[in-house]
Amino acid sequence: MTVKIVIGHRLGRGQAVADGVRAAGAEPVLIPGPGADMKVGDVMAAEGAALGISFCGSGGAGAVTARTRYGHDIAFGLRSAQAGVTAVQQGRTVLGFGFLDTEELGFAVAGALLRKLGEPA
Repeated sequence: MTVKIVIGHRLGRGQAVADGVRAAGAEPVLIPGPGADMKVGDVMAAEGAALGISFCGSGGAGAVTARTRYGHDIAFGLRSAQAGVTAVQQGRTVLGFGFLDTEELGFAVAGALLRKLGEPA
């Protein structure tokens, strides 16, 4: 089974996180362009994704929008890969980070999700 993770970055970035997600064995869906964080919930619904990762200055706008529109269980204001892993372990489906576009974050969060779902990493 392919596990999809949607990535939306306020400034249109997120490639490093996508590389980490791919390296962990999940399929990244990187939303192109500025303001992409606000589309995370919409793209998750369209793609049937298991997790969304939103990046903006405060680390919350895209996640809160996904909760408002689709009822996702969210964690926001996250500032480290470990905080993302903990949120996944707690069952959150959309994670809001500050600007933290790193391969380490994508790898750690995707690995935690795959373990939670019982998928090989």
